[in-house]
Amino acid sequence: MTVHLQPENWPKWATESVEIVEANPMWGLQAQEEIRQLRELLQQLNIHRFEHIGSTSIPGLPAKPIIDLMGEVQSWEDMDLIADQLNPVGWNYVPPELDGREYRRFWVRVKDDKRAVHLHLMRPGEERWDRQIQFRDVLRQRPDLVEVYAALKAKLADENKDDREAYTAAKTDFILQVLDEGV
Repeated sequence: MTVHLQPENWPKWATESVEIVEANPMWGLQAQEEIRQLRELLQQLNIHRFEHIGSTSIPGLPAKPIIDLMGEVQSWEDMDLIADQLNPVGWNYVPPELDGREYRRFWVRVKDDKRAVHLHLMRPGEERWDRQIQFRDVLRQRPDLVEVYAALKAKLADENKDDREAYTAAKTDFILQVLDEGV
């Protein structure tokens, strides 16, 4: 699938600012509903494994109000077939040359011109799959780290309000420290 987007042609959601909101206890249920829909849409493509990851998967953690999901896909060759299923229901493919992350294929579900859900498709055995789950699970068990991470996210969101990539990159040291220490 070839997509030629120039920055001046990007949709609003592609450049929206970083906004952290209070934790929403409904995020988990919203994620389960999104996963249910994805399983239904993608079942014929043998995509069944999904995980709720990211800040919205950690109870009590303030976050950007975007549900992050991971799904396991067997081949990058399936993106056109996946697009046939996802595009009609509000999903947008961000090709790897724009995403800048070769290890995944990235989809954004948009509602009211804002990002509502991210889908990170990865192939079996991708190291980042396990690291995402490990980070989520450590934070779910460590309220002290949730508190530290919440403060860091608020500070970084304020400093990088108009640069999502810088915001994400600035969290890397904390994430690696949590992954290295474990529980």
